[in-house]
Amino acid sequence: MPGPDARSAVHTADLDAPPENAYRLVADVLHWPLLFSPCIWSQVLDAAPAQVAPAAEPASPSATGGEPAVGAPPRPFAGLGATDERIRLWAVVGTGVRSWTSRRTLDPAALRVDFAQQEPAAPIVRMSGHWSFGTEPGTPATTRRLALHHAWATEGGQEVGDRIEAALDHNSREEIAAVKAWAERPHAPEELIFSFSDALLVDGPVSEVYDFLYRADLWPARLPHVAALDVETAPESPAGTDVEVQTMDMRTKGADGSVHATQSVRLCFADRRIVYKQTTVPRGLLGHTGEWLFEETPAGTLVTARHQVALDPGALEGVFGPGTTLESARRLVRDALGGNSRRTLGEARRHVESLGEAVR
Repeated sequence: MPGPDARSAVHTADLDAPPENAYRLVADVLHWPLLFSPCIWSQVLDAAPAQVAPAAEPASPSATGGEPAVGAPPRPFAGLGATDERIRLWAVVGTGVRSWTSRRTLDPAALRVDFAQQEPAAPIVRMSGHWSFGTEPGTPATTRRLALHHAWATEGGQEVGDRIEAALDHNSREEIAAVKAWAERPHAPEELIFSFSDALLVDGPVSEVYDFLYRADLWPARLPHVAALDVETAPESPAGTDVEVQTMDMRTKGADGSVHATQSVRLCFADRRIVYKQTTVPRGLLGHTGEWLFEETPAGTLVTARHQVALDPGALEGVFGPGTTLESARRLVRDALGGNSRRTLGEARRHVESLGEAVR
């Protein structure tokens, strides 16, 4: 019987930016859903200092003239310290969403990130690799190169191996292009990425609050700002046994009467959280992710809507008007997205509390 089908691949790009900038983007896995189109959600499960040399300070292309953030400041990008960490990722692979856990070693002095999947899901039997930033052997010393190396093995025959290789090639090309684009931007990521949240206490059980937000198919009838919505739910998925994956096409009414179409992928963890990523974002944004969190308290269910947003600096004036700055764009985006979330929270409270009144 033939053994596993072992393969390897290297994806590269020339980098017109300090390699430290690119390294920081890859090191900070919690921002990957905003940076990488295949990535839906990321978690750091545990981390500990690694025994490597100290890092050099990263370059900041706009450190001398950036605008200050408003509202909740963005979480600083990681990558300045050496770390061994265990992460979990949810990502679009081929035509579905998959999840896996990896062990990573971050070495900022060598500008290298090594990774290896733990207990890969079939048909993959092993997957490892590394990111490198800087000069590659055989290239001029002045050439800065971004490289993503993979080595893996699959079971199930050549057709299965070809399918996994095609999916890996697609995602790797997307990731290399994203790191290059973000590293070469004149704005530092911290200037474009910001986050905020809204919370509301609902006098009702977690299960009923969760159900209101889970049943997105009913939103056009329940939420005035939702004009139309199509949703598909996959109860069983390679993303994991404890999560349902929803894909959504939604048309949202703006305060000015305009209608915006977006597409999203949602990860639904029953009665705990719903994580989502807009895979098609409105003009003016490079990325938008968020989650609904549910916490049982003595007074009822505390539900929190969290958002993380990346602004598109080249589109701001076209969307929001001449003279729009990053600071004013943050306020406008926060008002628009936060307004929709607050309206959804309010309708969820009205619906759930009306159910309670009906049985009292």
